[in-house]
Amino acid sequence: MLLKNCKLVGKKELQNILITDGKIKEITDEVLTVEKAVDIEGKYVLPGIIDPHVHFRDFEQSHKEDFLTGSMAAAAGGITTVLDMPNTQPVTDSMEMLKKRRAAASKSIVNYGFHFAASTENADMLDRVNGVASVKLFMNVSTGKLMIKDPEVLEKIYAKAKLLSVHAEGKQIEEAVDFHSRTKNKVYFCHVSAKSELEFLRKNKKSLYIEVTPHHLFLTDEDAKKLGSYGDMKPCLKTKEDAEALWKGIEKGVVDTIGTDHAPHTKEEKEGEKAPSGVTGCETMLPLLLDAVNKGKLKMEQIITLCCENPAKIFRLKNKGRIAEGYDADLTVVDMNLEKEVKNEE
Repeated sequence: MLLKNCKLVGKKELQNILITDGKIKEITDEVLTVEKAVDIEGKYVLPGIIDPHVHFRDFEQSHKEDFLTGSMAAAAGGITTVLDMPNTQPVTDSMEMLKKRRAAASKSIVNYGFHFAASTENADMLDRVNGVASVKLFMNVSTGKLMIKDPEVLEKIYAKAKLLSVHAEGKQIEEAVDFHSRTKNKVYFCHVSAKSELEFLRKNKKSLYIEVTPHHLFLTDEDAKKLGSYGDMKPCLKTKEDAEALWKGIEKGVVDTIGTDHAPHTKEEKEGEKAPSGVTGCETMLPLLLDAVNKGKLKMEQIITLCCENPAKIFRLKNKGRIAEGYDADLTVVDMNLEKEVKNEE
């Protein structure tokens, strides 16, 4: 297959991308003649977006979403690879459950990978867990009962996990950095949402990565008041000053990735007495970021760095995150002139 007249970031001339067996075989501005060609008509072609933080439910929560519907939402939003979080029901904290999770994910229409849950029971074997993006540690309350407070267990987890994704907020961020400082392993801080947290991590940014989410970039606590339970998430929405600090962190290169923390619930659950935390994001992250590009708040190069190159490097996703010969042909075509209203019924 040939994609003709592609606008690539960093290239002055429109490019033609030749794809063979799912791989990028050639990128050139010269005319190529093949049997099957698609004219991109000068639109941007980006590396397929990588979302390092989704909750695709399934199993006992398949009434909310499963890997088919979740991956359809991802594809609709230009995401070609997702990494699924382990606070599932049942929890993905054993090799047996990981195997079942892989089987369930076979119905996905996008590429997928998994994070593995740290627990008090499995802390001793975390250095032997292979084939996962990272080990996920919950140091704050979140969906599920995976929060760990025991200092001895925490120290063991930080020592064992080669790459640890951490849910930590407030003072727990400082505790996490303290544990991290005693090891040579790497730590990925999920959904950093406050100015104070970002500043602390910036000052201690050695072998650690920082993720932010679209909702903490584009919404504030003022929006939460209007949204009610639909704006309930963990971490909660913060002030305008916090949101601006996250944007500044992107500008200064302090932030490494943007992940959706896509966490769907049913309408009935969100409007119930005890509404669960979580919002969706797979379909809307890239459109929101592209809108920020059009408004001059973000550069296309930054989207590629934050949503393609860095996630691929951090989570060791081979042949992904770039448009280059020999890489997987995971590509996202975007129309920068398209205007679309996001509607709940769609």
